[in-house]
Amino acid sequence: MNLMKHIFVVDDEKSIRDLIKLYLEKENYRVSLFESGKNVLQEFKNQKPDLLVLDIMLPETDGLELCREIRKTSDVPIVFVSARDEEFDRVLGLELGGDDYLSKPFSPRELLVRIKNIFKRLDKTINSEETSISIKDMK
Repeated sequence: MNLMKHIFVVDDEKSIRDLIKLYLEKENYRVSLFESGKNVLQEFKNQKPDLLVLDIMLPETDGLELCREIRKTSDVPIVFVSARDEEFDRVLGLELGGDDYLSKPFSPRELLVRIKNIFKRLDKTINSEETSISIKDMK
């Protein structure tokens, strides 16, 4: 059903990246991994992912700044997964354009369900836009 949707996973912890990748690939998502914000923006322009899983605390460019930059040109869904679990951080992530926010430690199954739900809503929106047909001057 997902037609090989492509997901960027950006987290500085290798174990978290690998765990998320394992769960996503089991569901036939294509996954690209990044350990810092450094290359994400360039790759984002080249590959156009369908969704980002984004940590906030990253070396060089943090996840909030990445989200800010991405939102200048794209509405791609962004799910924050971060150890920063204060209300302020969650609200800020969502206000900057994040679509969802999970605090670490998190359940990979819960993350997967949240991602699937985002894609379901997007697919419904796309399908409803495609099914509207207008016919003018038909004689």
